[in-house]
Amino acid sequence: MVTATETKKVQVEILRQNTPESTPYWEKFEVNWRPNMNVISALMEIRQNPVNTDGKATTPVTWDMSCLEEVCGACSMVINDKPRQSCSALIDQLTQPIRLAPMKTFPVVRDLQVDRTRMFDSLKKVKAWVPIDGSYDLGEGPRMPERKRQWAYELSKCMTCGVCLEACPNVNSGSSFMGPAPLSQVRLFNAHPTGAMNKDERLNEIMGDGGLANCGNAQNCVVACPKGIPLTTSIAALNRDTTVQMFKNFFGSDHMVD
Repeated sequence: MVTATETKKVQVEILRQNTPESTPYWEKFEVNWRPNMNVISALMEIRQNPVNTDGKATTPVTWDMSCLEEVCGACSMVINDKPRQSCSALIDQLTQPIRLAPMKTFPVVRDLQVDRTRMFDSLKKVKAWVPIDGSYDLGEGPRMPERKRQWAYELSKCMTCGVCLEACPNVNSGSSFMGPAPLSQVRLFNAHPTGAMNKDERLNEIMGDGGLANCGNAQNCVVACPKGIPLTTSIAALNRDTTVQMFKNFFGSDHMVD
């Protein structure tokens, strides 16, 4: 006897692209429904049996994934016209047919897999790390006040998933804007007692082309962020910090030299 659960199907439409230069095309698939399925589960079913709704065998779908628990940020894609993490997108909460497409902000490698080099280059540009001198034991580092540590932790949740860049209308092929994620990381590392040594350097970097001036304050980023990071708050704070930095650059350091 066939039960209703066994006959229930999930309709999936995927925007596919064989190479970075080839023309994208839509392909439809149908997979068996299971309780608690997410988009990754559906893609795994398609990969295991790559046959489209026309009954034709096709190539397995390509996408990125790693942790499968919304930590790594690798599985970002556009699901039903909304950029998000596919591991946390539950099938039962999505309207069918479920339409999957790669994030258009980044160059497509193949199918749903994109090249996020643009974002990582921006993180290098703003030196989004705490510099240390060597790999030897440096002892206990400087402590942060608990209140400051708590809000800094919220900024540290960034997965470099690229969803905020995809949601931002100012991040596109015709703009050099680095996007919300790298900017928020500037605020995070400038707040760190050791990272603050490079504060002026980071602020000067985002005062140039592709930095804060390119932000249109659409605020799409803070709505789309899977981790709820206060990106617009960071951008507002950086606007204040760069104003101070501008005066420091013009008048010289505000610290007296002995």
